[in-house]
Amino acid sequence: MARPRKFEEDRAVEAAMRAFWTAGYEATSTQDLCAATGLGRSSIYNTFASKHDLFEKALRRYMEERTAGLAELMAGDPPIREKIRTVLWQTVDPDPGDPAGCLVVNALVELAPHDREIAEALRRDTDRRLQLLRAAIETARARGELGADKDPLALAHFVVATVSGLRVAARGGAARSALESIANVALGAF
Repeated sequence: MARPRKFEEDRAVEAAMRAFWTAGYEATSTQDLCAATGLGRSSIYNTFASKHDLFEKALRRYMEERTAGLAELMAGDPPIREKIRTVLWQTVDPDPGDPAGCLVVNALVELAPHDREIAEALRRDTDRRLQLLRAAIETARARGELGADKDPLALAHFVVATVSGLRVAARGGAARSALESIANVALGAF
């Protein structure tokens, strides 16, 4: 019995996501996508309109997964310092099965400057993450976990920028000790 098309598409998007995450958009060839997904060239183009379409779906999946995890963490009960520590240490100690770096950061650098659709998708995702962080920081400030002088939006931007920087440093081969020291300095803001 043949597998349902939706299953095949989901599996292909997941595999393509990892291929793009590892090599970037331009460096990932159609042949690389065939090898990653197990699909032939015609199957890829019958399922997805183009390499760009497949990339958009892969990027959307990546952003949805990561942002859902952040939303769950920020909605939890731990103090804000513990929540931010978790966010930072997910970057310092990433899942060993994941490629180095970040697909969002890669897309921001590689595609956003000249691809309005991707730039808009990335902007919406960043806005969502900033809202989640800001709301959690505002709640923490109202609970007295942070001083009244702490700006929740500025801290949210700081966390997003720090995580992005950590991911770039990790992709560049930074030692774990360097990543940990950056994360510890950032945690000091909380």
